[in-house]
Order: sequence, then C-alpha cells, then structure tokens
Amino acid sequence: MTIELQRPVGDRIVLDDPERHSFRVDRRAYTDEDLAARELTRIFDHCWLYVGHESEVPGPGSYVARDVGGRPVVMARGSDGVIRVFANSCTHRGALICSQPAGQVRSFRCPYHDWTFSNQGDLVGVPIPDGYGPGFRKADFGLARHRSDTYRGFVFVTYDPQQPLTLTEYLAGATEYLDLVDDQSEVGMEVIRGAQLHGAQANWKLMMENSVDIYHFRALHKRYVSYMESLGSVPPRRRGGFGRALGLGHGANELPPAAARPLAYWTPMFGTEVRPRIEATAARFVDRFGPERAQRITGTNRALLVFPNLMIIDAIAITIRKIDPVGAGRMAITSVALAPKDEDPDIRELRKSHYLTFLGPAGFATPDDIEIIESCQRGYLNRTVRYSDLSRGMNKEVPETTDELPAREFWRQWDRLMHGDDGHHVEVAHPGGAHGTGPR
Repeated sequence: MTIELQRPVGDRIVLDDPERHSFRVDRRAYTDEDLAARELTRIFDHCWLYVGHESEVPGPGSYVARDVGGRPVVMARGSDGVIRVFANSCTHRGALICSQPAGQVRSFRCPYHDWTFSNQGDLVGVPIPDGYGPGFRKADFGLARHRSDTYRGFVFVTYDPQQPLTLTEYLAGATEYLDLVDDQSEVGMEVIRGAQLHGAQANWKLMMENSVDIYHFRALHKRYVSYMESLGSVPPRRRGGFGRALGLGHGANELPPAAARPLAYWTPMFGTEVRPRIEATAARFVDRFGPERAQRITGTNRALLVFPNLMIIDAIAITIRKIDPVGAGRMAITSVALAPKDEDPDIRELRKSHYLTFLGPAGFATPDDIEIIESCQRGYLNRTVRYSDLSRGMNKEVPETTDELPAREFWRQWDRLMHGDDGHHVEVAHPGGAHGTGPR
C-alpha cells in the first residue's frame, strides 16, 4: 500500500479524488524552482494581490513602499485624497523613486537624475529640459499606475489589465469574513504602527497551509496551551467550529475562542479590571447587530486565507500576514496588527501585548510554525516519499474545524491557474455541508 501511495501519476501535482476521499500534493510543488518561476507568471501576475490597508496612508501625501508579487510598488494617497498604486520605478531609467518604507511627501524624486513626480504620479520636474526634443511630453512619462481597488479598507492590486473579475467578484466568499473584521468598529479599523518583517527557509505555500490548519494547535503549541491554562483559560480538547471553502482559492476556519479577545470576549487572561468594559462592549454589539451576528463578530475566532498569499488571523488579536515567495525554498513574511480606531488605550495595550505574545515572530506560536514548516521543507529532500496528504475531513458531509478543506480549496485554485484555467468558477462549501456553485 505504501508503494502504491507514492507511485507518481504522470506529471500531475495535485491528485484530487473525492470518490476515494483522497487529496495528495506532489512535493515538487514545494521544491521545484521551475514551478516557483511559473507561479509568478501564472498566479501572481494575474490575481488580485493584497497591498495594504487604507489606514496606512491616512492623509494626503502619505505612502507606503513594499514588494507585492515580486514587484516593488508604492501605495500613495494623493493630494486629491485618492489612493493609487504605482510601479516603484522611475520612467526614465528605472531606479526606485521611493526607497523609504513609509512617509509623507508632496512629490517623489528619483535620486538618479532628479526627475520628480507628484504624489498623484504625474511627472512634474525634469532637470535641463532643453536636452529633449519638441516631441518630449512630461505627460507621457508619469509613473506607471497599476489597477487597484479597495474592499472594506483592504487595498488590492492586479498586474493583469485584462483581469475580468472586479475585486469584489474575485474575493467571492471571503467578503463575508472581511466584513466580520471591519464591522468591529463603527469608525473604522487601523493598522497599528510598526510591522514584523521576517522569513522562513521553506516554500511560501507551507505557511498558507499552516495558517488554516487547526489540527496542529495542541500538538505543536503545547507551550502556549500551558501558558493559557496558567492564566485561567482552558482550551477544550474538542472544539466546535468549522472550515469553509469560499471559492477561487479562498478558505476560512471559524471556531470558539480558546483565549480572550480584545473585542469583546473576556477570560481571566485579561484581568478583572477590564471585564466590565469588555462585557459592555459585547452588549453594544448585540444592540447593533443582533445576538447571532454579534456573537460571530465578538465571540468567534477566525482564520481567513485570501488566495494566493494573504492571511488574516482574528483571535486574541488580529494579524494581517502577507506571505511572499522567494524562490522555491524561501519566503518573506510581513505581519501587522489591526485594531479598532476607537479602542480604549489600555485595551489597545492588552491587544498589542497578546499579539506579540502569540502571533509575533518571537511569540509562542510563530516560532513553532516556522520551525515545523522548515522541518517539512528539509524532509522533502528525501524524495522517496513523493506526496503530502491533505485529505482530512473528505469523508465527512459536515466540515469540522480540524478538517483540511480550506487548504484543499487553495490547492484546487493553484492547480487550475497553473494549468492555464482562468480559475473564475466559484464553489463555496457552507457550514452544514451545503454547496453552491456558479460562475463569477
């Protein structure tokens, strides 16, 4: 049986056999440099990709510069208040027009020849202009602008001018979970200043899988479980919840909290002095949304995967993780914390403390996750075992929290795009086993 399981099936990477409740991924997907290069052209050059949150560019002239899908870009709010995403490359000779990660400017100046661009992308200054002929027009040399759009404060870009889906269409069922995040404040959410920039010696897809894998929690994060128990939170061994496929590669897990939530679920981890306010906040959300939706917003944890490389984990704090490939065996991770703008200062401090304690790169959980996915990457060097198995839960009609349904949704979309399918067909698995399909 073991030999049969490892027998290669042609050149296929994803082996999906619902009738036999089997889902396997060829480990070449994590190690092959040619596949890694093809991912950039077939996935990252066409999908909608997360750039940042609109709160990161709060006023006219503010900007952030970062790599998105392997390309340097600038997300800037112009003097007119409009958020735009530009190629971070001078239209003259190609140098970066913005080398700082964030700031506020009236214009961007290329350090090579002093070409100057407004914060709306227009070329406004060229030194010694008489060196150019009468056909030279500054209007022809503005910064290259990428197609971008925003959903509930989350800004995305696509490099494909022929991308047929609007951002809302592309997000499919993920919009439901972005709504649950953004509805946590009536005045809006904001990224807390500061970011964690780190990486791992492993393929980027391993982190996407890990981030929606609840099955590993007790086994891998024993230290954090013990820490929670020492503070009065006792995670049950079998937790209610469910996983969902949200269409177009997106997936989510939703489950009861194992620990406190700043909004608005109290356990002894947060201390008795804040309990009345946290419970009062929960009551206000019941008045605002009704008991059922209020419970989902304030009393439920969730992990959302937006294909291809965005993770939002909403638990003891909210983290936004952008996970970028760096070849087949490395990744770069950018993590920031998201919070309500109107949060009380002492609750904000609790949020930041527990964010770093669990979700930060030096916290309880993230080093465990990095170490284990790097262990997987090293294990793939033994090519005798060819496939990884992601079939957990395929034998069940009703998805459960520890099922691997969200990871399978990710891989099905990966497989479609890598084989040239436009990937525009949505199949959403709802709690309770109901399914809906349709083109988007």
